[in-house]
Amino acid sequence: MEMERVTEFPLAHLDRRPRKRARLGWDVPEVPKAQVGIFCEQEVGNVASYACSGATSDHTTSSSLFVKGVDRNGSPPWREDDKDGHYMFALGENLTSRYKIHSKMGEGTFGQVLECWDRERKEMVAIKIVRGIKKYRDAAMIEIEVLQQLGKHDKSGNHCVQIRNWFDYRNHICIVFEKLGPSLYDFLRKNNYRSFPIDLVREIGRQLLECVSFMHDLRLIHTDLKPENILLLSPDYVKVPDYKGSSRSPRDSSYFKRVPKSSVIKVIDFGSTTYERQDLNYIISTRHYRAPEVILGLGWSFPCDVWSVGCIIVELCTGEALFQTHENLEHLAMMERVFGPLPQHMLKKVDRHGAKYLRRGRLDWPEGATSRESLKAVLKLPRLQNLIMQHVDHSAGDLIHLLQGLLRYDPSDRLTAREALRHPFFTRDRMRR
Repeated sequence: MEMERVTEFPLAHLDRRPRKRARLGWDVPEVPKAQVGIFCEQEVGNVASYACSGATSDHTTSSSLFVKGVDRNGSPPWREDDKDGHYMFALGENLTSRYKIHSKMGEGTFGQVLECWDRERKEMVAIKIVRGIKKYRDAAMIEIEVLQQLGKHDKSGNHCVQIRNWFDYRNHICIVFEKLGPSLYDFLRKNNYRSFPIDLVREIGRQLLECVSFMHDLRLIHTDLKPENILLLSPDYVKVPDYKGSSRSPRDSSYFKRVPKSSVIKVIDFGSTTYERQDLNYIISTRHYRAPEVILGLGWSFPCDVWSVGCIIVELCTGEALFQTHENLEHLAMMERVFGPLPQHMLKKVDRHGAKYLRRGRLDWPEGATSRESLKAVLKLPRLQNLIMQHVDHSAGDLIHLLQGLLRYDPSDRLTAREALRHPFFTRDRMRR
């Protein structure tokens, strides 16, 4: 069998200054299809040492590198990507000689995540195979850089998902991660969007804020925090009676809801992560978790992550996203319905893009509503206090006060992640223990 050719490339060291990205290996003309791909068969801590300098090892030459064992384990036939640039595969095939594809775990705009057997480490891993399109490849390399930076300061992996390895295979950046459990969103969805117990919300909220605080200390802003990007460490769960639906019979399976056995979580997806700088005014975050300063075009920084955390905590308490909308004006109207009017000093600062949502110095609502359905969607939302008290029996007061700090309109008044961790919602519970 013909050996599979591999090419190595360097990864620029990180620094905290915004800069034009250096020319990297994948900027060179695409290799012929006969030369199958690029592979870095090293632990992540050593990836940066892989340079195109002619360095050799006991099984490489300065002109080309060959993956050990390709002739033994074989490679799948070359296939064209699908129309969207996704890698085409079959279960049971190899992904390089090291990984065997076991199952498909998920798919998103970035690409696919496959569960694979790592022959070298003798463990199951999750491999993110990025679409073979430049903008997604670029985002993947940013994610790798961020993951390396995070890994340097979080060697125990307590906060963020751990990267095991990465390589470039047939024009697809592949990032190898530790295998984790389901996302909080998937858990909620399979649980019929039932809320989590308040003590579980407390533990998840604490870990999430610890992760955000850790990232912010490194001057990193995640920018896309949402339940889909927060994974439980374990898929195991227990069934408990759903007292909110006590009218149902215990013989009815819907009388019970699932609760994770473990509250341990890890944050994933750092492809949109950025360093703090002055010109951050483009649109970020998934709609439901987007802060008001982002929508109004006022620029954003670390507080945008804190707003997202507040929205996530509310969702865990209620089972449903707080702002279920797809329009900016409707989104802002929902915020005013839940939290009260937007402050005048923020509205006076909006640029021409944000000004289209205003009329006579206030939000253009309900006059600017696009439909009656939009009006109804806003009107059905309760105030924050009422919403929380509908779903939380004890600790409601502390939780409401915490959320009022996390979800303040003005980002300069919003609690920082570190300040939030000192809030009585977290500290009072520890004192009771």
